[in-house]
Amino acid sequence: MCVCVTSSSRCAKNLFRKFITLILAGFALTGFHTVAGAQQYPNRPIKIINTFPAGGSGDTVLRVVFEKVGQALGQPFVIETRVGASGAIGTAFVAKSQPDGYTFVLGTASTFGTNSSTQKNLPYDPIADFTPVINIATTPYFLLVNPNVPSTNLKEFLSHLNANPGKLNFGSFGLGSSNHLAYELLKQATNADIVHVPYKGGAPQIAALLSGEIQSSMDVYATSIMHVRSGRFKVLGVASAKRFSLTPDVPTLGEQGFPVEGGTFFALLGPAKLPPEIVATLNRAVNTVLDMPDVRERLAAIGVEQVGGSSEVLASTIRSELQKWARLVQVRNLKFE
Repeated sequence: MCVCVTSSSRCAKNLFRKFITLILAGFALTGFHTVAGAQQYPNRPIKIINTFPAGGSGDTVLRVVFEKVGQALGQPFVIETRVGASGAIGTAFVAKSQPDGYTFVLGTASTFGTNSSTQKNLPYDPIADFTPVINIATTPYFLLVNPNVPSTNLKEFLSHLNANPGKLNFGSFGLGSSNHLAYELLKQATNADIVHVPYKGGAPQIAALLSGEIQSSMDVYATSIMHVRSGRFKVLGVASAKRFSLTPDVPTLGEQGFPVEGGTFFALLGPAKLPPEIVATLNRAVNTVLDMPDVRERLAAIGVEQVGGSSEVLASTIRSELQKWARLVQVRNLKFE
C-alpha cells in the first residue's frame, strides 16, 4: 500500500515538474517574440513634419526620397505639414515628441540655421532638442539682378553699386529670412551699399524683381531658372563652395573674389535621445536611395543636389550654420523687430 502511494506521489511530482517546465517554456517563448517584435523597426507608419507649405521644394524632396525608403523598410512615411513662424512651430512639435523613431522633422537652413539668430524665445534648441539623422539634399542661392542692371558679373555689379550708393534695392522672403541673411553676408564681404526690402514670401519677391521694383535678390534654382532662361533675370554667381551641378557655367561668388555661401538644405532629424540603431537604420536606407539614378534625376529636376553621408556630418553642418549666422548678426548689428 505504501509502495503504491509512494509510486503515485513520485509520478505526480514528475508530472507537476513537466507541467511547470512547459508553462515556463511557453512564457519564455512568448517573451522572446515580444522582445523580437519590439526590436523590429519600423513596424508602423513613420511621420515626417514639413514645416513649410506643401508643394514646395522640401515637400517634393520628401516625397521623392521617402517613397522609396518606405518601400525598402516596409512601412510608409506620412508627410504632415505644420507651418508658421518660419518653421519654428512644426520643429518645436517634433522636439517635444517621443524619441521612438516614428516622428521626424524636415530641417532646413531656416529652422536649423538662421532662426536661432533672428527669433527671440525660439521654442526649441536646434542642438540639444534633436538627433541628426542625415542631410538629404541641398540647393544654393543665386545672385540675381534685373536685366536693366548694367552688370554681367559680380565685379561689374559692385562697380554699379559704388556709383549709385544707397539707390538700389535687394529683396528677400522676409526680414530675417535665409536669403536676407545670405545677402547680408554678401554685403559684409563686399561693403556693398544696397537697401533691403523684405517681402512676405518668395512669390512677391520674384514679382518685384521681374517688375524692376527691386534690382537684385538671392533665390534658388527651382524658382529662378525659368526667368534666367527667358532673359528676365540675370544670374551673376552662385553662393556655394563649388559650382552648382545644374549650372556648371555659372561661377561661384568665391571664384569672383568673395567666398560667400548661402542656400538651404533638406535634412532629417528626430527628437533628442533617438536610439542609435534607429538612426543607423534610417541613415543607411536614405543613403541607399540617394544613390539610385532615378532619384538623383528626380531631385535634379526640382533643382537640388543629393548629399547623404553620416549623421555626424549633418551635426557638424548644423553647428557651422548656427555659428555663421550668429556671427553675422552680431557683427552687422542686425535687428529683426
